[in-house]
Amino acid sequence: MNTEKRILNVPTNIITGFLGSGKTSAILHLLKNKPANERWAVLVNEFGEIGVDGSLFEGQHGEDQGVFVREVPGGCMCCTAGLPMQIALNVLLARARPDRLLIEPTGLGHPIEVLGVLSGEYYQESLSINKIVTLVDARHLSDNRYTSHQTFNQQIAIADVIVGNKSDLYQDADRSALQAYAAERGAPHAKLLITEQGVLDPSWLAGATRATATPQHYHPAAENQSTPITEMSLPESGYLKVENKGEGFKSIGWRFTPRRVFNREKLISFFKGLNAERMKAVFITEAGVFGYNLTPDALTEMPLDECAESRVEIIATNIDANWEKQLLDCIAPNL
Repeated sequence: MNTEKRILNVPTNIITGFLGSGKTSAILHLLKNKPANERWAVLVNEFGEIGVDGSLFEGQHGEDQGVFVREVPGGCMCCTAGLPMQIALNVLLARARPDRLLIEPTGLGHPIEVLGVLSGEYYQESLSINKIVTLVDARHLSDNRYTSHQTFNQQIAIADVIVGNKSDLYQDADRSALQAYAAERGAPHAKLLITEQGVLDPSWLAGATRATATPQHYHPAAENQSTPITEMSLPESGYLKVENKGEGFKSIGWRFTPRRVFNREKLISFFKGLNAERMKAVFITEAGVFGYNLTPDALTEMPLDECAESRVEIIATNIDANWEKQLLDCIAPNL
């Protein structure tokens, strides 16, 4: 007889925002400030096939600290009637039995579809959908690539809380533009807040969402039998490359055997030379294990406790054929 308590009414927040808006930094900040006695779960979706965010989270916050992470790489997690998301979420909830669940869709994903899965009959008892938080870099409002993008506008329209992030980089006109855009495109009830470096007050998460979406109805799914790219055995070359495209962007990523140790300085030089919308990586180097995050503003490096293997994902409008050779040249010799 199964006596395990059912999972009921887990407070659940969708943390969304376009590429480079600071979602990962925001979630890392929330995890750092979560109540010590609580267990939090993070379901993270990535546009690229390789999956890096999970390693970034786990490299700083482990299960021994009450943080449980599951990834859904390879585009919108709601594709194919929500099954990739459902499978990953079921595993995560069973393992973590969390006090709070954070959902991070890809910056190119559609949060209204994510909400449709979470609010469906299957999760009606187990999840309580709290406020949807959308991060926005107000400087993007002067760029038609963003304001004409359906996903960018949907992320603002669905939000209970619109957060103008990276405010330390704004001009006065950026703040005014964000206020006007939020008033025009946001929900009437949405609250506009300003922050920098992804600093979110945990109180912003509390309370039920007022957003609605058509619930998606489906039956529980069995684990997919095909091996995800993130779990495939690496070939004899010691690395695997995967590409993806959609929503006007392309991604390319690599996984490397942990036997390949990289030169830290060469990696940093390679990253600084990238012409890309976004880059995330975790690398085993001769100087230790590090996570990297590149936006058009800056490259940041963070020390990690560990990672199982080196991984990198680059999102850009165009892929440079020389990137692979430049990356392989960063491997440290005789290590």
